[in-house]
Amino acid sequence: MGPLKGIRVLDLSRILAGPWATQLLADYGATIWKIERPEVGDDTRHWGPPFLKDPQGIDTAESAYYLSTNRGKQSIAVDITTESGQAIIRKLVARADILVENFKVGGLEKYGLDYATLSAEHPGLIYCSITGFGQTGPDAGLAGYDAMVQARGGLMSITGERDGLPGAGPQKVGVAVADLMAGMYAVSAILAALHHREKSGEGQQIDLGLLDTQVAWLANQGMNYLIGGEAPVRQGTAHPNIVPYQALPTGDGFLMLAVGNDRQFAACCKVLGQPELAQDPRFVTNRQRVKYREQLILLLEPLFRQKTTTEWRALLAAEQVPCGPINSIDQVFRDPQVLSRGMRLDLPHPVAGHVPQVANPVKFSRTPVEYQGAPPLLGADTETVLNWLLEE
Repeated sequence: MGPLKGIRVLDLSRILAGPWATQLLADYGATIWKIERPEVGDDTRHWGPPFLKDPQGIDTAESAYYLSTNRGKQSIAVDITTESGQAIIRKLVARADILVENFKVGGLEKYGLDYATLSAEHPGLIYCSITGFGQTGPDAGLAGYDAMVQARGGLMSITGERDGLPGAGPQKVGVAVADLMAGMYAVSAILAALHHREKSGEGQQIDLGLLDTQVAWLANQGMNYLIGGEAPVRQGTAHPNIVPYQALPTGDGFLMLAVGNDRQFAACCKVLGQPELAQDPRFVTNRQRVKYREQLILLLEPLFRQKTTTEWRALLAAEQVPCGPINSIDQVFRDPQVLSRGMRLDLPHPVAGHVPQVANPVKFSRTPVEYQGAPPLLGADTETVLNWLLEE
């Protein structure tokens, strides 16, 4: 049984940040009631191709995007713009521990489903609101989307090839990381609020903005600016604070080298047949290597081109120098380590027979992650849940 068995979550969110959070809660054992618009459902159901295929190889209505973030949930088709729909939601709220929503600020107030209204009747309710810019501030009322938040929150300014090289310019990350990180912050905040309620009996509202989360997880790059006074710039694959820590060309591709300390650098130089580099005053410490980054990389590049990526991996691993290949997604799902960790699984699906999933990475020793079911068909659980409400 998952650690959140018995916890009930009313999910009024759609797209990615909210559904990512509630999928994690489902993996941990919570019951998730996913509220969807009748006939339309979550917008991401239509974000394809690709779509899941049935046993005859014909596209179903289930998009890969939707399938990536909605497993383990019960889909209930309810029109919250109607009085009857609002009554259903209020009945579910009375039986829920947590409500997750990502409507615009004030968007649920006109339906009587805002925090102030619901918490007055249910003071133990944990109400998580995920918006683009939070519940306050001059831009609180604006819609927020991942790409614009990656841009405004500084991430794109430090992502991409450095200026002066081919292909230079700001880039967004290849997945919607602002949304995903907001979902992760939402889960940790919800768990903290549950712990507080366990002690006090009090629920609360969680106000989570995508822009805030993006600024928060600038991490060392944000602190580099706050301490150093200079805005970080794009470095391509290179690390701003550690050298050599970047992709280097090999005889047949690229190798991601991740030298994290002076011992590893000396070992790397030994493998390269150039042990004297580790004694060069320009490179003897990481502080110096950062200062003379360009000179060092110019020396390393021709050396790494002398062998293949596979050969360098074996040689460097023998000396405990961290490095790795730059895998394409298909290579990721063939990686022996990924396979051994069970990161790819299949769940039974009512239309396709089965649906592939990317596993939850958390390994609990006593309360293992449980996969309660495939991402549901639109409205698949409406009748079951509504009948249960009538019986309560």
